[in-house]
Amino acid sequence: MATSSTCTTSSWIKPKVGELGSCTNLSFVQSHRTPRAHSRKTDVKCSLQTPTLHFPKQSPPTTYQTPSPTKIVVNPQPTVRKGDAASPSKPKWNMIQKAAAMALDAVENALTDHELRHPLPKTADPEVQIAGNFSPVPEQPVRHRLPVVGKIPESIQGVYVRNGANPLFEPQAGHHFFDGDGMIHAVKFENGSASYACRFTETQRLVQERALGRPIFPKAIGELHGHSGIARLLLFYARGLFNLVDHGQGTGVANAGLVYFNNRLLAMSEDDLPYHVRLTPNGDLKTVERYNFNGQLNSTMIAHPKVDPVSGELFALSYDVIRKPYLKYFRFSRNGEKSEDVEIPVSEPTMMHDFAITEKFVIVPDQQVVFKMSEMIRGGSPVVYEKDKVSRFGVLDKYAKDSSGIKWVQVPDCFCFHLWNAWEEPETDEIVVIGSCMTPPDSIFNECDEGLKSVLSEIRLNLKTGKSTRRPIMSEEDQVNLEAGMVNRNRLGRKTRYAYLAIAEPWPKVSGFAKVDLFTGEVKKFIYGDEKYGGEPLFLPRDPNSEAEDDGYILAFVHDEKAWKSELQIVNAKTMKLEASVKLPSRVPYGFHGTFISAKDLANQA
Repeated sequence: MATSSTCTTSSWIKPKVGELGSCTNLSFVQSHRTPRAHSRKTDVKCSLQTPTLHFPKQSPPTTYQTPSPTKIVVNPQPTVRKGDAASPSKPKWNMIQKAAAMALDAVENALTDHELRHPLPKTADPEVQIAGNFSPVPEQPVRHRLPVVGKIPESIQGVYVRNGANPLFEPQAGHHFFDGDGMIHAVKFENGSASYACRFTETQRLVQERALGRPIFPKAIGELHGHSGIARLLLFYARGLFNLVDHGQGTGVANAGLVYFNNRLLAMSEDDLPYHVRLTPNGDLKTVERYNFNGQLNSTMIAHPKVDPVSGELFALSYDVIRKPYLKYFRFSRNGEKSEDVEIPVSEPTMMHDFAITEKFVIVPDQQVVFKMSEMIRGGSPVVYEKDKVSRFGVLDKYAKDSSGIKWVQVPDCFCFHLWNAWEEPETDEIVVIGSCMTPPDSIFNECDEGLKSVLSEIRLNLKTGKSTRRPIMSEEDQVNLEAGMVNRNRLGRKTRYAYLAIAEPWPKVSGFAKVDLFTGEVKKFIYGDEKYGGEPLFLPRDPNSEAEDDGYILAFVHDEKAWKSELQIVNAKTMKLEASVKLPSRVPYGFHGTFISAKDLANQA
């Protein structure tokens, strides 16, 4: 873990009591705020970011300039693109609403002042969570004909899109990196040339907060813990009762997964419906709608649905942290027709960020990180590591109409935040699951002293005996933290030899990626460069009909922390040599997951 550089504690303007809708609509503007009661520590083992936050005083710039590492320009006044709806104006409230707003604002201000008199855990401290290149950036219109070092391979025609958390407004209290508003970064390739743009996904949450000029929706991880979390929930629903906010149209941030399905790019976070985002002909992004699959989907959908490369169907899960059924499974035909929900029997709400598919089955992990809202009453976090629970994996027929045929296989002491692939081995009646086993399981969400470890593992589920085995794929000498990545998506659910995974070291930064031979354990590493860090590597097949599984390219956003500039690196997956580097016009923060949409698919967008 890198140590912190000296940073200046920042403070910000907050709306006066009763001025919920009358802010200047400028984000990240400084003023007085109650100082935190604790000094910064540099030894951060279990947070997502290193504490290098420095927000100098600034006025919103009229044009964006790439900031230096010690001067980060963050979210100037939101701009409106030509053809978009008009800039949001403050809501028109009656006298009762204005009085309610004034009273609720006073309660919230008192609550925030109380919270900031006590130390925030590092996993909820914005000065840790959105430090350095984890800090947000403003939207960027399309920039064409970007400088390229090397040559972009001729087969790369289309657009690479990657999602991330990018808060529009400075957090007033607790904030976890996962809480940020969704922003998509897009690099379009056409005949050896590249363009770049980044835009917020216009979620219902973001649209309302931008109109109000301040953050108003509770932060799911950074704020919803302990008694103050309960108070913030009550405040939010009280505002809903007076129609100061509308929480009936979704509260999600759409900042995690991206999938292209049925001619639509969908941006997702597991706390809401997906959002349909269209790629414009010139390489820009435009949010179309909160997408319910033409009225068929009335529940949330996790951020990692799976598209079967053969059938073209989409498989997904939905979980609920409050009421039963806690977990549901469903699928969509190639043409977007939804199946009936299948209730998966689990005794309590379980963290269900990812799952896997094979040719015939869906693999559902029921692991040790669970949601217990009652913990908030006792002053704790609702995200709980339940040590006495035995992790298990459910194997269910992909076309099952109910869960009566599900087979559960216990996999003790296993927590996989992501599963990279799975396949069937009929000769041994086994399902092979490839995932990164993370310890401590809740280290991303709760502060702890133990350093994170993520081990790429092969898990075998024996359907005949009901038992499991688990082994690390790499040797002890080669062991590194591997988190975020993929296999060749044309072979998802089938036996694959290679996985391309981010080297999450020095945690929480990503210094490169590893190409791992899942059969032999051989590891080939590609390091982004001196003081260069990136994120998830995306494997793009050179040709869908290529016989060689690794015939393709790795695409990854990379940031140079010394020069404070970002680029998109293109690496040959066979030779592990850099083919080209696209120099980007603005900084790209470290983010989450992405996908590639071919030029042919772009032409057929809905």
